[in-house]
Amino acid sequence: MEESKFTLPTETVELPSKGLLYPEDSELAKGVIEIKYMTAKEEDILTNQSYIRNGTVLDKLLKSVIISKINFDDLLIGDKNAIMVAARILGYGSEYKFTYNNEEYTVDLSQLENKIIKEELFISRLNEFAFTLPHSKNNITFKLLTHRDEQNINRELEGLKKINKDVSPELSTRLKHLITSVEGNRETKDIRDFIDNYLLAKDSRALREYIKEVQPDVDLTFFPDGSSDRISVSIGVNFFWPDI
Repeated sequence: MEESKFTLPTETVELPSKGLLYPEDSELAKGVIEIKYMTAKEEDILTNQSYIRNGTVLDKLLKSVIISKINFDDLLIGDKNAIMVAARILGYGSEYKFTYNNEEYTVDLSQLENKIIKEELFISRLNEFAFTLPHSKNNITFKLLTHRDEQNINRELEGLKKINKDVSPELSTRLKHLITSVEGNRETKDIRDFIDNYLLAKDSRALREYIKEVQPDVDLTFFPDGSSDRISVSIGVNFFWPDI
């Protein structure tokens, strides 16, 4: 087959997890992936009304720009966020304008850095962490969510809404996909029973705070000019549509 006369530039993206939580035989264990610059093909994806309506447009875009041979479903959410920011920079530049608390800000996305992770808390090649709930003293283990987990959570929530449109147990549903054992018990039905009936609200909050502490991700905060307070970068509809 004749080789293309054209070349497309690519860039290497460092994953916030450094690849430490993926199996050794996974391409993601390298801690970096290669993505290409956006083209007209990706702009077609961004304007595809069907993708926009069913909420898959950003996933379709990221799958299109990733060159490395990875399983997209295996991506940790923090690593996926890093790829999203890199794709936005390569596609439309690093300047991003957004509104936060009714104020307009401009941030240079290229200045955002990955969170510093506490590698001593990681068990090499295993996406699982131990935690003792501070009030009930129950010992649990949990994992960090992947793209596959997020899809499963969304499907479960959609199913629950069909049964009762007024119910939206997003927090407890997410915990049911996060927690992998309670006092050594890994039975799904027992974990779900514990979360629904025995997990104290203050323990739930403590667990969520700890997860934020250990989860690899992009640090989506910055200091606006002349301010001593950090603010969060608001990822809005114009993140990949700067002209909207």
